[in-house]
Amino acid sequence: MNQFFSFLLKSSIAVFFGVCLLWQPSNAQSIAPTIEWQRSLGGTNSDEATSISQTSDGGYIVAGLSYSIDGDVSDHHGFGGVIDYWIVKLTNAGAMEWEKSFGGSGDDFGTSIVQTTDGGYIVAGWSESADGNVTVNHGKRDFWIVKLTNVGAIEWEKSLGGSGDDVAASILQTTDGGYLVAGRSRSDDGDVIGHHGATDSSDAWIVKLTSAGGMEWQKSLGGSGTDGAASIEQTSDGGYIIAGSSQSTNGDGTGHHGLAEYSDAWIVKLTGAGGIEWQQSLGGSNHDYGNAIEQTTDGGYIVAGSSRSNDGDVSGNRGGGDSWIIKLTSAGAIDWQRSLGGSDADGGTSIKQTADGGYIVAGFSESTDGNATGWHEGMDYLIVKLTNTGVIEWQQLFGGRHDDYAISIKQTTDNGYIVAGYSQSHDGDVTNNHGSAGSSDAWIVKLAPPNSTGVKPTAPPIPNPWAMNANYPNPFSSTTTITFTVPERSFVRLSVDTEQGVEVARLIEEQLEAGEYRVPFSADGLASGTYLYRLSSGSTSLVGKMTIVR
Repeated sequence: MNQFFSFLLKSSIAVFFGVCLLWQPSNAQSIAPTIEWQRSLGGTNSDEATSISQTSDGGYIVAGLSYSIDGDVSDHHGFGGVIDYWIVKLTNAGAMEWEKSFGGSGDDFGTSIVQTTDGGYIVAGWSESADGNVTVNHGKRDFWIVKLTNVGAIEWEKSLGGSGDDVAASILQTTDGGYLVAGRSRSDDGDVIGHHGATDSSDAWIVKLTSAGGMEWQKSLGGSGTDGAASIEQTSDGGYIIAGSSQSTNGDGTGHHGLAEYSDAWIVKLTGAGGIEWQQSLGGSNHDYGNAIEQTTDGGYIVAGSSRSNDGDVSGNRGGGDSWIIKLTSAGAIDWQRSLGGSDADGGTSIKQTADGGYIVAGFSESTDGNATGWHEGMDYLIVKLTNTGVIEWQQLFGGRHDDYAISIKQTTDNGYIVAGYSQSHDGDVTNNHGSAGSSDAWIVKLAPPNSTGVKPTAPPIPNPWAMNANYPNPFSSTTTITFTVPERSFVRLSVDTEQGVEVARLIEEQLEAGEYRVPFSADGLASGTYLYRLSSGSTSLVGKMTIVR
């Protein structure tokens, strides 16, 4: 009998030779927060919020886009068929202090905003304009960076890019007072140097600016496939961490999962000068994306994204695409991962570590089952609170009968949460939408702090049933990993047999707590061929097939 697979189970943590139990459902009846207030912002056309931050005065700054020329929106550039940057300053109670439209006669799309140390704001996005507030366009779409005063007046603006599409997704102020911008580029000229592959596929493009908007350095990251950056943060060592996606199997990326036509979540650690320290491709055989990243208090990283895979690095996917949360060590190794959602389309767009050491996740859900409960029809805001080990504390869906999509979340100084996105609904949790059916408002939702009067979720989280995923990799020559889910405390046996039913290894024969387990299996001493792995508990019996190739 193969003795390689002894393991220790203590309390709710299982350790398989250093591989930890990734999560364990909570039995507590957690209380989801109530809506303290909500605001629909916009006009009769479509408007969206893409980024929100709490400001030093306790209010909020919102960035996004607007097609509207009426309602809350003033001074729109062009006409109602083009997009402007739309910046809105709110009080702590959600009242509008001021709003500004920026752009020209082309489309201008704001994606990211933060308050700067001087009390003003820095905004990133992209622009197709070469008039109005925009002085230069290099061709097609440019990164467009706008520095604002504390009352929304333009101090300076900067267009960055080349003759292709260059789209900024995330901006931050760096500790030296400058700025770092991340996005994607299809240019190989102008400001863009070192593009990988043909310009019909994008690179992640990172640009470091001075405090006055001058370019210090730029880096094109990727390979011959389509790559991009969605989120960037400065790290405690003065470097930077990037989350995005990659379809490349060459260039700067290694370890791509699946075929080149499928994306991996791509995490890249940079030095302060933009050199690559390490990179990780995370995912499975289907599409996987990294949408948001933050350094955690232990020096590691937390990532939110979406996944359609259920193999490789991903387990527990319920189908249709799930929100995918990954906790990484400081060196980029996976601590744990968690799939959130149900059998329909779900995704994670924003994540932040909370004051208690856990995490708050925002995204969207169309599911009526799994982790997502309380569906309103269409797409809902999905808000999930996790412990520091990825256990769900509470989850709540917010919205109405039409599509409601959360894009940005932050914890507020009162320990509540502020969420920004867009809504097409006129009912449910949404009031005073300005548009007609099919057009959206920016929708801002303030959630009350934990100790305020809450509402219980409409239904408790549905526990995972017994499940066993296909082992990965398969076929394999030396080691593979078997992943399975235990819905409740049970006596479990996991064995490996020949196709004739002869047992060659007993991996588990123990009482296990509810949770998800990843068990490594070594083929040492076994001949090439097909083997069966069997999971049994009481009347439950699950069988998988693996192939050893020497």
